[in-house]
Amino acid sequence: MQVLKTTRNLLLLLTLTGAMSSCKIFKKKPEKSTVTGWNYNDKNQGNFNVAKPKDIKAAPGLVFVQGGTFTMGAAQEDVMGDWNNIPRRITVNSFFIDKTEVANVHYREYLYWLTNVFGGAGMDSIVEEAKPDTLVWRSELAYNEPYVEYYFRHPSYNYYPVVGVSWKQATDFCIWRTDRVNELTLMGKGYLDARNQIKRELNGSGQDNFNTKAYLMDEYQATPGRTATSKKNPLKDANGRPRTKVTFEDGILYGDYRLPTEAEWEYAAYGYIAENPQKKSKGSKRGEELIANKQIYSWKNNGYDNVRYTQKSAYQGAFLANFKRGAGDNMGVAGGLNDNAAIPAEVTSFVPNGYGLYNMSGNVSEWVADVYRPLNSLDGDDFNTFRGNEFRKIDMSGGQGNLRDDKGRIKTVLEEDSTLRNRRNYQRSYATNYLDGDSSSAVYYGYGITSLISDKSRVYKGGSWNDRAFWLSPGARRFLEEDLSTNTIGFRCAMSHYGAAEGISRKAKTGQFFPTRRNKR
Repeated sequence: MQVLKTTRNLLLLLTLTGAMSSCKIFKKKPEKSTVTGWNYNDKNQGNFNVAKPKDIKAAPGLVFVQGGTFTMGAAQEDVMGDWNNIPRRITVNSFFIDKTEVANVHYREYLYWLTNVFGGAGMDSIVEEAKPDTLVWRSELAYNEPYVEYYFRHPSYNYYPVVGVSWKQATDFCIWRTDRVNELTLMGKGYLDARNQIKRELNGSGQDNFNTKAYLMDEYQATPGRTATSKKNPLKDANGRPRTKVTFEDGILYGDYRLPTEAEWEYAAYGYIAENPQKKSKGSKRGEELIANKQIYSWKNNGYDNVRYTQKSAYQGAFLANFKRGAGDNMGVAGGLNDNAAIPAEVTSFVPNGYGLYNMSGNVSEWVADVYRPLNSLDGDDFNTFRGNEFRKIDMSGGQGNLRDDKGRIKTVLEEDSTLRNRRNYQRSYATNYLDGDSSSAVYYGYGITSLISDKSRVYKGGSWNDRAFWLSPGARRFLEEDLSTNTIGFRCAMSHYGAAEGISRKAKTGQFFPTRRNKR
C-alpha cells in the first residue's frame, strides 16, 4: 500500500513538473530592445540575432596588452644626432601582439600552404614572391654561406626568428594568418565542412581559397558543416531556420592580424604595467595612475639601467638581450659566452618584459606598420598615432561575384578625393604624405637626390643581434624601404582589441560605474 502511494505521488510530481516546464514559467525572457521594445533572438518577432558578450579569447600566439598613456620617443641621449624620436606623450588603446617574433617554422608553414594552393594551380610566381631572401646573409668579406643554405630551412633553426623578409612580405603573411585562423575557427565550430575544406584548398584551389572578407561578402562559397545545417545551430534567420553562414556580428570570427603601429610596438616593448606599484587586480580595487620608473630598455628597471641581470641570484650578471657588445664581440669568450648567441637566438630566449613579450630589445629588429618621417611623433594625433593611411573602398568594376584578385582577396581601390570634399574628418584617401610634401606644409622629400626618405620608407625598431646597446631602447627608430630586407630584421603580428580597454573578460567595463541612488521624497 505504501509502495502504491509513493508511486502515485511520484507520477503526480512528474506530471506537474512536465506541465510547469511546458509553460512559460521557466522560460527565460528574451532580451528586449531598449529603443523599440522588440525582442532580440525571437523568431516570432523577426529573429534579429544579437550575440551575447563573452570573454574575448586572444587569437593564436597573441598576448593582451592593456593600453594607456606613455611618453613615446627618446629614453636616453641621442648620440646618433638623428633627432627623429623627440619625446611626446600619447595614448594607445588596448590591443593584442605576438608573444614572440615570427619564427622560421611559422614562415615555412606559410610557404607550404602557398605551394599547395597556388603552386598546385600553376601560379608559382605567388610562391616565389613570398620566399625570404636568404642571400641577406652574404657579405663580400665574411664567410656566411652556411647561413644562406641552412638558417631558414634546417630544423636546428626552427624557432629562430625569420629574417630576409621585406615589409611587404610581412604584411602578406599577416593577411594569410588571419584567413587560416578564421578558417580553422569555422571548421572547429562546424560552420565549414573541414574535410571538404582542406581537400579543396590543399589540392591546388588557387584563387578559390578561403579569405575572411570574401567569405563575409558571399564571394567565397563554402560547404557548410554539421553545426550549420543542424537544428541545434544557435544562428537563425528571420523564419527561425538554421543560418549556414556566419557574420562578424556573431562574435565568432577573429579580427585581422597586422603589423603593429610604431606607437603600439613601442608601448608594448616598455611593458610599463610592471612599473605600476599598485596595478588594478580586482573590479572593486582601483589601481594607481603611476609609472614608478622610466625604463631605457624593454625589461623592468630594478634601479640599474643595465643590460645585465642585477638581482643577486644564479643569473646575476647574465645578459638580458642578444646584441653586440663592441667591435668583434658578438657573444663573448669561450667557456663563458655572455649572451650565448652569435646570430639570432630562439624566439623564447632571454627575459620577457612586463607583458610577457620576448625579445622586444635585441635578437632581431622588427618591422612596424608606419611610414618613416623624422618628426613623425610631432605630426600625428596623440591617440593611436600612425602615418601610412590609405583609405580604400571595394573595387566593384568586375561586378558582384568577381571581386577577388588572383590571391583570392577582395580587390580595393583608393577612394576618389572628389567624393570626400564634404567630409570633416578626412578629405584625401592617400594620407601617407599628409601635411608632408604638399602645398599646405611646404615640405618636400627629394628621394634619391637630397634624402633617402620616401613614402616607401618603413620604420623598424628594437635593435638586433648585430647592433650596439643604443638601438635596444624601444624609443630608437630607423627605416628601410618596404621591398628590401636584411639579416637583422624580422617581425611580429598584432591585432586590434574590441571592447573594454581594461581587459578581455566580459565583466570588464568601459568608464566608471557608480551605484544607483534613489532620490529622497
